[in-house]
Amino acid sequence: MIEHHEAGLASGVVNTFHEVGGSIGVAVVSTVAASGIESGSVGGFTDAFTVCALAAVVSAAVALGLVPPGKPQMAGGPHVH
Repeated sequence: MIEHHEAGLASGVVNTFHEVGGSIGVAVVSTVAASGIESGSVGGFTDAFTVCALAAVVSAAVALGLVPPGKPQMAGGPHVH
């Protein structure tokens, strides 16, 4: 759990990893897709979609393992900000 005074830092880290991950993902998928262009086949696109599907499955498994079960308990009543 993130402390209230570290919320801005945590938000910045999440946004940074989101942007870097998206950039790396686009680079990998476009490289895999472009690998089939020289031969004139569409096999590179099939491989690129396979890479995307595998990345989605692995990401879902990691997310399920990292998200804690249940709801976090709020201290101090229902209207805590």
